[in-house]
Amino acid sequence: MRIAVLGNLKTNAPTWEGMSPDQWADLDSPRTVAAIVAALESAGHEATFLEASIRPPYNLVERLMEYQPDLCFNIAESHWGDGREAHIPGVLEMLRIPYTGSKVLALALALDKPMTKRILLYHGLPTPEFQVFESADEPIDHDLLDASGELAFPMFVKPSREGTSMGVSAQSIVRTVAELRTQVARQIALYNQPILCEHYIEGREVMIGMIGNLKPTSARRINERALSADVPDGLIMLPSLEVDLEAFRESEADLYTNRLKTELSDECTYLIPAPLEPALAHELNVLAAAVFRVIGCKDVARVDFRLDRHNHNKPYILEINPLPGLTPNFSDLCFQAEALGWTYEQLINAIVDAAVARQGFAEAEPQQSSAD
Repeated sequence: MRIAVLGNLKTNAPTWEGMSPDQWADLDSPRTVAAIVAALESAGHEATFLEASIRPPYNLVERLMEYQPDLCFNIAESHWGDGREAHIPGVLEMLRIPYTGSKVLALALALDKPMTKRILLYHGLPTPEFQVFESADEPIDHDLLDASGELAFPMFVKPSREGTSMGVSAQSIVRTVAELRTQVARQIALYNQPILCEHYIEGREVMIGMIGNLKPTSARRINERALSADVPDGLIMLPSLEVDLEAFRESEADLYTNRLKTELSDECTYLIPAPLEPALAHELNVLAAAVFRVIGCKDVARVDFRLDRHNHNKPYILEINPLPGLTPNFSDLCFQAEALGWTYEQLINAIVDAAVARQGFAEAEPQQSSAD
């Protein structure tokens, strides 16, 4: 097949005075896109990278029409707007070009963490109590306060529509109303968006990655009251991943912060699979598959959990990422695939295979790679 890899490079992103230093933490590096192109070529595909912007000088629509891809490998995060991760899929659907990964609605929904949490709550899936603030002086929900008017439990403050733990630091954990308002005001100023404040779950952080798609026969209701069920057919559940945060307890407060993900990743210890009791490991897989289904994800995703150490390791869903990082020897999903015995090339091409099978189009005769 002829495949166009669509993404946004940090080196091509706009800049302005006063922007947050982690503003483009979600965007990709030339190393990532080069690795994906090489992985696709290793399977006999013809592949090229296109910057995912319709603006000059990138002119994505014109370049797609010229290249005529059979499929696009989408890792585009885009730059602006509440549903920015859905922008490029929307363009591709208008052009009727198939692409890998989740579709427009799921990408827009998953980027909006509060809206995702509302969907999870509707389906009876466990996620921490929360409130969304559009200004720092909004009244705080009574359910989050104790009899004295102070916070009933520690809260966790983060932007509503960002990834790669943007805005997450030790200061994100707040224990008083004053601390909450200070942190909300700071993050609104930095990120110019509503701020999510949720019950801070003290405990381990575990990630579950998935490749594939749920079969229609698996579309039954799955929630925390049906954990004896098997993981639905069609998904390959990757080994669980836990980041050992013990060495960073003082500086990062037991959080998988943006600093750990972007500056100190080489110093992190990854436990794959995470040391979990079999029943808990099964529960996380079933919950992750349930989130994948109710959000409407396709082909690949990663679900992040916190295990409440004060409540028998009860799992709470933090979020789902339908565009997980794919940087070799760096991204969580790549470590998980490696623990399964997959090469990086197998991971990338498994995503392609899932997209091809889901969309039901015949694979074109593979092109010879430039190395042949």
